[in-house]
Amino acid sequence: MPRKLPALNADNRAFWQGGAQGKLLIQRCAACSRFFHPPAPLCPHCASFEVAPEAVSGKGRVLSYTINYQPWTPELEVPYVVAIIELVEQPGLQFVSNVVGLPVTQVQIGMPVRVSFLNVEDVWLPLFERDL
Repeated sequence: MPRKLPALNADNRAFWQGGAQGKLLIQRCAACSRFFHPPAPLCPHCASFEVAPEAVSGKGRVLSYTINYQPWTPELEVPYVVAIIELVEQPGLQFVSNVVGLPVTQVQIGMPVRVSFLNVEDVWLPLFERDL
């Protein structure tokens, strides 16, 4: 599926390139120990600048999802799932991604998932597959 790639910067580079080592790297605050996403130079919970990327398990669950049937570009393969994934490391630690590797009709709310990565140029996109 064609994708618009993110512009890499000092704050988000670890997140977008951690997949090269098979790691999902999420920002964590040393002051309050909370993970947060998207990456930023300061913690949104306590405003500390003591933040750094840390590897997480890559396991989570589908909180919500939608199935897209609109081919926004001619080369876009539809249908595909856009989901909100909550990671197991912390309640509320969530982000939007795609669920891949199974028919779109088999995706369910609460379904356990694990990260996989799609390498496009110098970016490793975190996608999620069903975790059995």
